[in-house]
Amino acid sequence: MTLNRRAASAGIAATLAARALPATAQSAIPFKVGMAAPANTFLALWMAEAAGFYKANGLDYQIFNMTGGADAGPTLSSGKIQLMHIGLSSVIRANAAGADLRVIGSLSNVIRFTLFGKPGVTTAGQLKGGVFAISSAGSESDVTITLALEKLGLSRGDVSVREVGSGGQRLAAVRSGAVTATALNEPYRTQAFEEKLPVLVDLVPDQTPWIFSGLVADAAYAKSNRDALLRFLRATVEGNYLAMSNEARGKETLARVLKITDPKILEISYGDFRQQSPPDAEISREGALRNIALVAAPGGKRAVEDYCDTSFSEELRREGFFAAMRAKYGKP
Repeated sequence: MTLNRRAASAGIAATLAARALPATAQSAIPFKVGMAAPANTFLALWMAEAAGFYKANGLDYQIFNMTGGADAGPTLSSGKIQLMHIGLSSVIRANAAGADLRVIGSLSNVIRFTLFGKPGVTTAGQLKGGVFAISSAGSESDVTITLALEKLGLSRGDVSVREVGSGGQRLAAVRSGAVTATALNEPYRTQAFEEKLPVLVDLVPDQTPWIFSGLVADAAYAKSNRDALLRFLRATVEGNYLAMSNEARGKETLARVLKITDPKILEISYGDFRQQSPPDAEISREGALRNIALVAAPGGKRAVEDYCDTSFSEELRREGFFAAMRAKYGKP
């Protein structure tokens, strides 16, 4: 690194350090994040927590376990949590039901699901009349069924849907034959491959633009607590860079939280994280438009701005935060 680059990096770091006030028991801002379905898309947050980045940014950070994306609107609006890790599909449906949520960042901008059948189910015809397991109504695992069925020449009317829960719970349900099929992402996707469950549709190679893992806040909270959300994003993005740049530490955190013991599953899950995660947690406009086109009701709101607020990322870019992360951790 040249002297000029070192000086510039030091200047940016000093500015950012001044903005991240020290956290104390008296001054830390309470900040709960809702988590419904643990997966490798959450690694940036787990890494940021383990590294102390939320504390360093003045947040009293806590994980709030939730049953699914369908709870996002009421829980965010009530102030029980300050942010939820859900896809844009849940936001669109929550807003149609009266909520006013906004995606302020994204940890995955492509669809990351593969549709697996229960043992013995290998054809589209065998799916008719079957039960599809999803995490919760309106979630990405729910909406993905529509896309997968279209590829198989079927429609939603050909199957029934059951809310089952997390990826691990859905894997157990399809493995046992309690449901006919389900969509899984990592690490459960690789577990299903290893167990040789029938692959019906693999959407991962398509790299379909989509806001798959949004960072979502209530619009009123975002307006009145902008500083808290900027602190959260700084910590989370740094967690993302740390996880991407330090493979050993990233894998250790992923294995510990998700209880992954198989080295092959861990390798694939971490590789999927590195390949698919936007380092700066920025929102894909193309992905948002695709989400809206499929999920928004006829006559419903269609503008990206009705569901996403990109001003947070824009502010971090202007202040030099993303540049500081690349200077500190290297280009992902």
